[in-house]
Amino acid sequence: MEDVVAILPDFMSILRAKFGRCLSSKLYADKDSQVCYFAVFDGHGARAIGVNYGFLGDNLPTPANVVALLKSRNIQKIRIFNPNPDVLTALGGSGIEVILGVRNENLEELASDATAAARWVNINVTPYKSSVKFTYISAGNEVIPGPLAGNVLGAMQNLDAALNAANSPIPVSTVVPMQVLDTSFPPSNGKFSDETAATMQGIVGFLTAKKAPLLLNAYPFFAHTGDPTNVPLDYALFVGNSAGINDGSLHYTNLLDAMVDSVYSALEKVGGSTVDIVVSETGWPSAGNTDAAVENAKTYTNNLVSHVASGQGTPKRPGKALETYIFAMFNENLKPAGVERNFGLYYPDMTEVYHVNFPSS
Repeated sequence: MEDVVAILPDFMSILRAKFGRCLSSKLYADKDSQVCYFAVFDGHGARAIGVNYGFLGDNLPTPANVVALLKSRNIQKIRIFNPNPDVLTALGGSGIEVILGVRNENLEELASDATAAARWVNINVTPYKSSVKFTYISAGNEVIPGPLAGNVLGAMQNLDAALNAANSPIPVSTVVPMQVLDTSFPPSNGKFSDETAATMQGIVGFLTAKKAPLLLNAYPFFAHTGDPTNVPLDYALFVGNSAGINDGSLHYTNLLDAMVDSVYSALEKVGGSTVDIVVSETGWPSAGNTDAAVENAKTYTNNLVSHVASGQGTPKRPGKALETYIFAMFNENLKPAGVERNFGLYYPDMTEVYHVNFPSS
């Protein structure tokens, strides 16, 4: 989460008994090195993997060097949290697909003023649209639940209208955390909380009409660190010897699939059965806390990449590649001290924190 300091999850009683409430904020990780399992990459799954590229560092490489690094590793998708002209210019002609974020603090104006939305599009999209492959515009990051939640749908609607008026029909969505749910275990019981249900129903209606996905930040990391006894590390890390869980006829071998499917269940309950989910953030820190470790981060990320690249999808959506964005590209030194600075795949000098086996095609 680019804008939010990590918090400990407040587990519900039913989840304490099993796998905890799966929140998306970041904090710790732990344990010995695990062997990554092998997965066969399919073409669509391989193209479903991206990385979050944040800017909260005073020693980060130039955007041009970042784009060169992305291309050298065959990373074909990125998410950026706000419009950065230097970054957007560097991305021009690269072929890299981009989720472009809208700052949370801009949502109120964008929701209340269609002219402001048109101006935002004219400044941040129109100059780049011929050379940058925008995949989605994200109206805010983890605004729901919270005091700005009521602005999200209006901002989405005004941005959508402005994009279409500018002949830039880019799908508009928003990024939500797992905290939008009241229940997430078992996955089939997933439902939106009383606080978020009305807001989410409006957003889901918009996404359904526009055939746009919901963007979800999901960190198995926190379920484990919040309740390590009942949330096994192997289950969080995609390690093949995890016993997993059964939910009716569906079997879950990893926590991320269970988290995503709990949100799919919540979507179905408010008429969103056709809405897809894109995992806009997931990751594991390599340092900053006694529970954070390079080996755990390496295991999680490589197993995640293998899982996504296989194209197998989740138990509720089998065979549909789960578009996923790893958090994050770099360790960023202007974030709060501790694990928040240590989610990067790379140090600012562009050397690896640990190696990730990105698919070659």
